[in-house]
Amino acid sequence: MAEPLAKAKGPRIKELQNSYKSSVESVSRHRNELELPGGAEHSQPLSSQTAWMKGGSILNSPLHPTTPISNSVFVSDFEGSSRSLLQSPDIITNKRLSSMATEGGYFDSSFNAASRRIPEPITQPPEESHKIIHVKNSSQDQDDKPSPKLYLQFTGLTYTVCERQSRWQRCKGALFPSLKGNKPKPLHLLNDISGDARDGELLAVMGPSGSGKSTLIDALAHRIYAVKGTMTLNGKPCSERLLRNISAYVMQDDLLYPMLTVRETLMFSAFFRLPSSISKAAKVARVSNLLNQLGLLRVANTIIGDEGRRGVSGGERRRVSIGIDIVHDPLILFLDEPTSGLDSTSAYLVVRTLRKIAQTGSLVVLSIHQPSYRILGLFDRMIILAFGQKVYGGTPAQLHLFFEEFGSPVPKYENSTEHALDLIQELHASPEGIMQLVEYCKAWEAKFRPPKSMAEEFPDAGAAMSSVPLYENLVATQSSSEKSKIESLDFLHKTNETSAFANPFFDEIIVLVKRSWKNIKRTPELFWMRLVTVMITGFVLATIFWHLDHTPMGVQERFGFFAFAMSTTFYTCADALPVFLQERYIFMRETATNAYRKSSYVLAHAIIYIPFLAILAIGFCVVVWWPVGLAGGGSGFFYFYLIVWASFWAGNSFVTLLSSVMPNVMLGYTICVAILAYFLLLSGFFISRLRIPVYWRWLHYLSMIKYPYEAVLINEFEHSKECYEYGREMLHGTPLASLNSSVVDNMLVYMRSLPALQQSAYADLNPGSCILAGRDILAAKDIRALSKWLFLGVTVAFGVFFRCLFYVVVRTLARHSRP
Repeated sequence: MAEPLAKAKGPRIKELQNSYKSSVESVSRHRNELELPGGAEHSQPLSSQTAWMKGGSILNSPLHPTTPISNSVFVSDFEGSSRSLLQSPDIITNKRLSSMATEGGYFDSSFNAASRRIPEPITQPPEESHKIIHVKNSSQDQDDKPSPKLYLQFTGLTYTVCERQSRWQRCKGALFPSLKGNKPKPLHLLNDISGDARDGELLAVMGPSGSGKSTLIDALAHRIYAVKGTMTLNGKPCSERLLRNISAYVMQDDLLYPMLTVRETLMFSAFFRLPSSISKAAKVARVSNLLNQLGLLRVANTIIGDEGRRGVSGGERRRVSIGIDIVHDPLILFLDEPTSGLDSTSAYLVVRTLRKIAQTGSLVVLSIHQPSYRILGLFDRMIILAFGQKVYGGTPAQLHLFFEEFGSPVPKYENSTEHALDLIQELHASPEGIMQLVEYCKAWEAKFRPPKSMAEEFPDAGAAMSSVPLYENLVATQSSSEKSKIESLDFLHKTNETSAFANPFFDEIIVLVKRSWKNIKRTPELFWMRLVTVMITGFVLATIFWHLDHTPMGVQERFGFFAFAMSTTFYTCADALPVFLQERYIFMRETATNAYRKSSYVLAHAIIYIPFLAILAIGFCVVVWWPVGLAGGGSGFFYFYLIVWASFWAGNSFVTLLSSVMPNVMLGYTICVAILAYFLLLSGFFISRLRIPVYWRWLHYLSMIKYPYEAVLINEFEHSKECYEYGREMLHGTPLASLNSSVVDNMLVYMRSLPALQQSAYADLNPGSCILAGRDILAAKDIRALSKWLFLGVTVAFGVFFRCLFYVVVRTLARHSRP
């Protein structure tokens, strides 16, 4: 059927051109009312063979008003039930084109429904229609359509998980594995999905909720494992590391720091993703160009914002999310429902931006639930999924013919995608299910299936079969204008041997610290609130334990003060719990694309807290040291400050570790308070080490509070020259204390002469002798003769240990597989 059109040359082509121009003029009066999907965006002729006509205007067509008509044209009422085909030059006339311009056009729903009429039915047999729609082997087509430089092909992708069982079902399965029904049922989230994507094209994956859209995107991006099937890049297996180096993945949720501006967000992404060999000026220029490309220049200096702070709009926030993943010009861009939660205009602007990105030479694959008419006009090709099965694969223009040949034509005034989703639900409720549509899709694709290899499909590609467009640096150093550079395919796959990160370890730490500092600086109330809380706590302690005396009662009061003070340093660290919980998914997104190393984040996270903890420690120590009357002078104060600082450090590290394993803040606070309570109970204040039952004594050594508590006791009493109890004070608290002092002195002399006391510590007992010094207090508390500096080191080591555990957890957490 394509032959008559192919032979229409010379004067006949002129006639077709004149017919096209006259049809455009006949609807020029509707220009201001007509909604053109992407018409303004396609300033360059596209490679598609299909022309879409709406109200006489050809959309997304290679037929620019100044471009000769192609040798095969499919005129489609894109959203209605279009049936008109230009079958032969013999039947194409000005009158016919004008008729189709006025009768076959789709008008927006705001128009009168009566103004839209069904075009003339197809006179050609349906089984021959595809020859007109999809002509690939003519020499002119090969001249017009450039061969793809990047070709991602996936075949037979299958992903199966087990149905979630209750605890009772799992127990039965473990006890009686042979019984029928005890084994979990397999669920096929993807079932034999095949397709391909090419640079310069926008591939959309759509379907109803639960159809497997996001799962397919994750499988293509290597974000889930245990996926069966093959995926190749230009004919060679595509490894996970290679794909992570040359691709970007935009999550469905906008995971951004609310206190950073749009420009700062993109700049930090540029510092992470672009190598240090590129100057800062070049990175700034790249970000400025990206802001212009994304239409964000107007809000470049506006903060992102969140629920409590007004910032950019939802559509702008989504474009920022896209921008941080394309700042390094990835070859491949995956997006999981980028229009979710946006109004129609914002969604259209987002997809239009993605269309522009694809036109620069990137390969763009996105999932979308139900695109509007305008958005559908921006797609080059689409895949429709239903319950893990592929039910359509092709161009949007072929969608009407597909459903017509299936026997369910798209009704008048109905969006073709809405019809597709309704049909899927209708078939799912039928006894046969959707398998009839799945089988028909396979038969349909068999008619349009391209040759098995790229060499057969694009015989003029030549060297393109053994080459692929790359940037000089696959870690993303190139601008979009340089995407035409060609590197060998072997070099592409050798990127598995190169570093997966764009910057050195210490450069990443510097950038992470700078970003954290900006966030802290934008929310100073959090730090000041904690500092005020610590100082108020210190003030309360200072007024309660004001100028403790050097009596046995004063010693007991010192024990209480030190126990509460050291536990306070840990409890006040609980405010660090929500910090990582808020950053967790940002961290997962950034490390999943190798923006920086996990170790860099852990170290930077620790570095940024150390100076703030030092300020908290000095504030607390100054408030309590002199009012309480602690011993040790200047050196004692300095050590007290160090141990308080170390306690803040250990507590902060512990809470940070806890935040990495807790699902939410409330559960985290509950667990944190419970653990710290046990640490305090077994610290040695309430019960000495030797009196703790043997089966619980091991927890005494794990208590973080034990070591700073005993350290401050050593600092207070080890070198104290004070005497906390004299001989005559032995009788305090007894009825003998009311006797005359001379009588008490005589009694002490008599007691010293008793044979039973001759071999005891009271052999030299006299009224003025010191019977309770600092070392006696430490011995009574069963504090071994260890250096206080050792206890300081143990406290610091606790913080380091928890940071190392935090690193282990985030390494596991940051595995970019989908939860």
